[in-house]
Amino acid sequence: MQTIMVVEDDKHINEVVTEYLKEAGYHVLSINDGKAAQEILEKGIDVDLFILDIMLPNVTGLALLSMIRDSNRYTDISVVMLTAVVDEYTQLLSFEELADDYVTKPFSPKILVKRVQALLRRKSRISPVPKGGVYIDTDSYLAYENGNPIKLTLREFELLKLFAQNPKLVFTRQQLLDAVWGYDYFGDERIVDAHIKNLRKKFSEQVIVTVKGVGYRLDKDGVIS
Repeated sequence: MQTIMVVEDDKHINEVVTEYLKEAGYHVLSINDGKAAQEILEKGIDVDLFILDIMLPNVTGLALLSMIRDSNRYTDISVVMLTAVVDEYTQLLSFEELADDYVTKPFSPKILVKRVQALLRRKSRISPVPKGGVYIDTDSYLAYENGNPIKLTLREFELLKLFAQNPKLVFTRQQLLDAVWGYDYFGDERIVDAHIKNLRKKFSEQVIVTVKGVGYRLDKDGVIS
């Protein structure tokens, strides 16, 4: 039986979500405090999916999400943010931290269960991660090096995916801005250099090389996607 951790401080919502998940055949760990959830995570128990409220006592849902993604044990486990926070910034931040889904309150418990089932089905179809080199999973937005998970921001992942899908192309800064930041971005092109620099720091192998006077391309050894 698959285990789902529900971290929600509203007692009624927690009970409703827990009941619907149990009826769907899941084992549920019901928690109403961020600190309590953190302590359980530190014990390394087996969890197949997390449902996190954002506005939690003591430790926020976003802090728990970051902890999950930083953990070797949980980094590729699906996370659903379930929250009353509807502003665009918080939603984007959640996806930057690699949340798999973002559900706003009020919500349908039946639809939430369907979202959970879809995420768990998708995870079950993912092929084993190759142990050598750099590998990116475009479905789960996760990257690995030598089988170990590498935490990337959404922009970093989009850059790496673009290079991996076009291994022979050299991209100018403007082309990267248009493809990853969007055509309506009017900021400094040097933001591309900063993201490439950060991306390189996260891998021991050389992933992206500079083509002097032009831009960037994937290293000749490539990335598996």
